[in-house]
Amino acid sequence: MKKICTICAISALMISGFSQQPGFRLNEQEYFENSGVNVMAFQDIYPEGHQGGVAVIMHGMRIATNGDIRLDETPGQWQPIPKQKKRIADQKGNTITTYLTYPDSAINRRGFNPVFYPDLYFNYTVRTRAEEGSIIITVDLDRPVPAEFLGKVGFNMELFPGILFGKTWLMDNKSGIFPRQANGPGMYDKNGDLVAAEPMAYGKQFFVAPEDDLLRLKIESKTGDLQLIDGRYVHNNGWFVVRSLVAGGATKDAVEWIITPNAVNGWISDPVIHISQIGYSTSQQKYALIELDKNDQQRENIELVRIGSDGKQQTVTSMKPSEWGKFLRYNYLKFDFTSITKEGVYLVKYGQQKSQPFRIAEDVFKRNVWQPTLEYFLPVQMCHMRINEKYRVWHNMCHMDDARMAPVDTNHFDGYVQGKSTLTKYKSGEHVPGLNIGGWHDAGDIDLRIESQSGEVYILVRAYEAFDVDYDETSVDQHSRIVEIHQPDGKPDILQQIEHGALSIVGGYRNLGRLYRGIICPTLRQYVMLGDASGMTDGLINNPAIPDDRWVFTEENPGRELTTAAHLAAASRVLKGFNDTL
Repeated sequence: MKKICTICAISALMISGFSQQPGFRLNEQEYFENSGVNVMAFQDIYPEGHQGGVAVIMHGMRIATNGDIRLDETPGQWQPIPKQKKRIADQKGNTITTYLTYPDSAINRRGFNPVFYPDLYFNYTVRTRAEEGSIIITVDLDRPVPAEFLGKVGFNMELFPGILFGKTWLMDNKSGIFPRQANGPGMYDKNGDLVAAEPMAYGKQFFVAPEDDLLRLKIESKTGDLQLIDGRYVHNNGWFVVRSLVAGGATKDAVEWIITPNAVNGWISDPVIHISQIGYSTSQQKYALIELDKNDQQRENIELVRIGSDGKQQTVTSMKPSEWGKFLRYNYLKFDFTSITKEGVYLVKYGQQKSQPFRIAEDVFKRNVWQPTLEYFLPVQMCHMRINEKYRVWHNMCHMDDARMAPVDTNHFDGYVQGKSTLTKYKSGEHVPGLNIGGWHDAGDIDLRIESQSGEVYILVRAYEAFDVDYDETSVDQHSRIVEIHQPDGKPDILQQIEHGALSIVGGYRNLGRLYRGIICPTLRQYVMLGDASGMTDGLINNPAIPDDRWVFTEENPGRELTTAAHLAAASRVLKGFNDTL
């Protein structure tokens, strides 16, 4: 009997030890977790922004994302993406099943940001299943890939370059180092079009950063060969791509990958201290928040430390922070130090972590808070001007060839639609004068949307009226079209910015006889341009050799027209006596 009990006890210990082995489990928030590693499956749907499909977060670093079927080697924006129809998370089965289809009829050559899909239609299912320390991905198609699309349909996963520069990779018997910049040679398709960089390697087993315990990741394909491609070769914002093609005739288990991230057992993220980067006024409420790993059960005292002129650090107050609660993957603590009103430089300390220094002072909002918006952001975004800052030229005089009337029956790739009429006396393609003045670039897209222009005018008007902002650090000359940052000209900067926005709106109305909907470049090549905005067009009106002038769109939209009219009415209040002609 004693022997039987001993055997039972040993068996129980073995079972207990096996159950405590590291492994992925699908949690209540419907993502897989294993110690410091999380794997999400189709919880985000923004593949253009490198968020979607199957994603891997290792020890606080998002290393991989967009694990899904794609129709391009290294897709960029405006390239075909699937439509996600249904997602089922089965905690008991430790599986997430996602049903998808090509094309997405809602954006196929229509709607806001239309995408031009090829003539290819199929449904597919992606099953993401946890098995001990691995994630197994299988893809089933409802029909084989047509012969003309073989070599184009594949399963991709993107790797974030920023944390991999200088790290090593292994693909079967080949090795390499992730490069800081994309290099050739290029790869061409059967039509002779350059589509991507040549793969850096092919194989069945791919290892990411084997030398780094926090990033080591294994990807194994049980179907086609894996390819490692540098997506930055054709898209500056591309990532490294691991890809395997769907074979001809394949439907069931057309793709099968096994992803095994190295999970450091017991890993928890370091506490993160959140403070006001501006600092705190002496009389305001003062809080700091501590972000903790949800598995971090330890609670330290939190300290407010004053930094003296001699470098010595004096603890002003120390206490147990209060529990704020849980948000997504983290727990939060709250530290209230409102009672501290003595001016000086401080930091918050929690355990071994310290915040950046910050000020408590009566004049904390006086400088370097809202002022950079007037000193830098708005001047740099000014269209139809040259922006100088001492030795630096932020951008040269730009878009002096604005603008040509947009073609009728056009659905622009950035959401502008011109209907069956131009709604003006101008015909499609004709130059509309008076539009090459005023306005601010939409950051990155470098277009002018009427609601953005009038809305910013109104925001600045309200700020000027509420706070009497008499701040002058910038010279704005609308005649020479020169802006000099950090060169006062005796005029309030905020009024000059209001004037600049109003010039664009009024210029459009005077010349079109109505508001413009927006002014934007006609081609994707121009739209994705990085660098000086003056390089988008040649500045020559209707140059037949280079038809690069931006297009102006119009629309029937009473709501937007009335809102803009109200914004202009507000602008007239503050511009009275400043620019009465306008």
